[in-house]
Amino acid sequence: MKIFIFIFMFFILSALLIISNNNLALHEKENLNQFSEIYTDWLNQVYINTQTITGNIVKMDWLPK
Repeated sequence: MKIFIFIFMFFILSALLIISNNNLALHEKENLNQFSEIYTDWLNQVYINTQTITGNIVKMDWLPK
């Protein structure tokens, strides 16, 4: 249950961060479309960065010599 709350808070806080950084008023259609585009691009970049980090962690030599 705690993991779902953490994920929910992550999505809410990231959306609020994007809204505030781009000065978007979501009651306007253009701003809502811009928000959805920015947010999906941001989520895609988070996903790509997570893949890159995971791939680099897997490639590391973790066993002692």
